[in-house]
Amino acid sequence: MDNPRLALRAARLFDGEALRPGPVMVLVEQGRISDVDFTGAAPPADAAVTDLGDVTLLPGLVDAHTHLAFDPAGDTERQMVADDDATVLSRMRAHAARALRAGVTTVRDLGDRGYLALRLREEYAGGVPGPRIVASGPPLTSAGGHCWYLGGEAEGVAQAVAAVAERARNGVDLVKIMATGGMTTKGSRPGGGQYDLAELRAVTEAAHAHGLPVTAHAHAAQGIADAVAAGVDGIEHCTFMTPDGIRFDPRTAEAIAERGVFVGCTVARPRADMPPAVLGTLDPYWGNHATMHRLGVRTLCCTDAGINPHKPHDILPADLAYFASRVGTPTSALASVTSLAAEALNLTGHKGRIAPGHDADLLAVPGNPLDDLTALRRVHAVYLAGRPVVEGATGTTGTTGTTGTTGTTMPSRAGQGS
Repeated sequence: MDNPRLALRAARLFDGEALRPGPVMVLVEQGRISDVDFTGAAPPADAAVTDLGDVTLLPGLVDAHTHLAFDPAGDTERQMVADDDATVLSRMRAHAARALRAGVTTVRDLGDRGYLALRLREEYAGGVPGPRIVASGPPLTSAGGHCWYLGGEAEGVAQAVAAVAERARNGVDLVKIMATGGMTTKGSRPGGGQYDLAELRAVTEAAHAHGLPVTAHAHAAQGIADAVAAGVDGIEHCTFMTPDGIRFDPRTAEAIAERGVFVGCTVARPRADMPPAVLGTLDPYWGNHATMHRLGVRTLCCTDAGINPHKPHDILPADLAYFASRVGTPTSALASVTSLAAEALNLTGHKGRIAPGHDADLLAVPGNPLDDLTALRRVHAVYLAGRPVVEGATGTTGTTGTTGTTGTTMPSRAGQGS
């Protein structure tokens, strides 16, 4: 581990965009990839060589929508109100470690309390082993609105713009705004708006003036349209709720594609315990995302990890296989959690690719994942900046049962995303 040069051999490689047949050798120096060789050349004499065998080497996965502070098996509102910072941080460390063991080497935390994700981000940046964290801090929400318990309430243009300035002072990586209500907050209406176009535009302009991108949580069709018109950089969920049910809006979808807005597609699978009203939204929801993908929308597979017992923090590999079955292809699905996600998080050149100059955050899985994406659940090895954090593992990650991080079976709290 102290050797500054490492040579990793594998049977094949997914470079973040396409599968490359091997044999492949990835050279790592000082935590970054220095070369990728497909010629079968001998490794440098001074390199420590690890032959991973019949595996595919991939960039470490990127989950672009997580909530590290949320205990999948807990009562989120109660915990966020009652638990002290030390308790929440301890939980976040455990959740981040669980994600890392599953090969998720970068997470975007889109809602914490008291900027705790930024504190954890600095811990990991300072050398404590953990995934790279990109964090929004508490999301902006209306008084008593969706996720009010995270402390981001702001009413009207003046308060919202002041909230953006506060986040910039605290060092967030982006601003998140709850354009509409959500599914996991008591009394919130996901089909109703929380901010109008003027407020969304003011927040977006203020954030951009600070050099910060904006992503908008939006279930309602009008909220999605307003967020796009306001110039946001991303939309989470993008459900297209209307008073008459889920209704696709082609003009809004075309605008999303034209403007290059990233869409975080929260993976939602039908379950026996799902309320009928939610179950009935799934087919149109997935149909809409498939259509947007065909239109050229930059669609990311996201988990919303932490929101309920079916969303443990290592669920991304399992969710990805379902995402690919509903949206796009295995190749585009893998790109959505590697190179495309890195672009969405402003980490291009650092994350999401196996190429010289990029961070040596790597995942090895048996066989060829393009033949069977469930291979991503069978982690063989994980490297963080060239250092092994998982080696020779054979366990399965991302089980979608009802056991959360405390090991307690709990009823489902939500449907298809927060």
